[in-house]
Amino acid sequence: MAEVEESLLAGVPLLLVRPSGSARALPTVLWVHGYGASKETHLAELRRLADIGLLAIGIDAVAHGRRRPAGFEHRVTGSPRETAVFRQIVGDTVAGLPRLVDQLLERGLSEPGRIAIAGVSMGGCIVYGAVAADCRYAAAVALLGSPEWTRPEDDGAWLDAFQPTALLSITAARDSVVPPAAARELHALLAGRYRLQPERLSYRELADAPHLMPAADWATATGYAAAWLTRFLL
Repeated sequence: MAEVEESLLAGVPLLLVRPSGSARALPTVLWVHGYGASKETHLAELRRLADIGLLAIGIDAVAHGRRRPAGFEHRVTGSPRETAVFRQIVGDTVAGLPRLVDQLLERGLSEPGRIAIAGVSMGGCIVYGAVAADCRYAAAVALLGSPEWTRPEDDGAWLDAFQPTALLSITAARDSVVPPAAARELHALLAGRYRLQPERLSYRELADAPHLMPAADWATATGYAAAWLTRFLL
């Protein structure tokens, strides 16, 4: 059984899920939830990753979970495209992640060179920003996310920053909340930059799947994610 522990590092509330009895530094995955959720939402996925030998860390995004300010009301309804609040949450969460990675390494929790990040929906949007901002991620998985929230207008250096992180994007063809077009375009733009290591870039679009996936599609998506993280971390 995986061991579950709550913690706080770099001001970020965490859920540390590790293989039972493990006390050494481990290959690590940061997992970021979707809008309105919290680090506990994906405990099942965190346990699954711990069972294959990873330190799986659920984090509370800015203004979520234990970081939600008193009286704060979520103002994003329907598509987050309609508000700047969503963009600010994504950007502020991304900005705090490098210090969290520093702390994980300084405290001997994570193994250098074997840190990854994964996220769902809003968490997937955060993944794209995190990878472009910090070269220490060996692998990344963006599920149902979009790069549009962190992609600058002058994006040449931003695109260059992704390689050599092993990036997997998983989208849903019928997703009306976070349409797949932006992630699909990003992978087309990145293909040339990964031409010497094409195995480190993968885009999967689940046919007929909506944003709120049925169980079978979710099992497929998380299966792809676990296999990708295992391949590049273990």
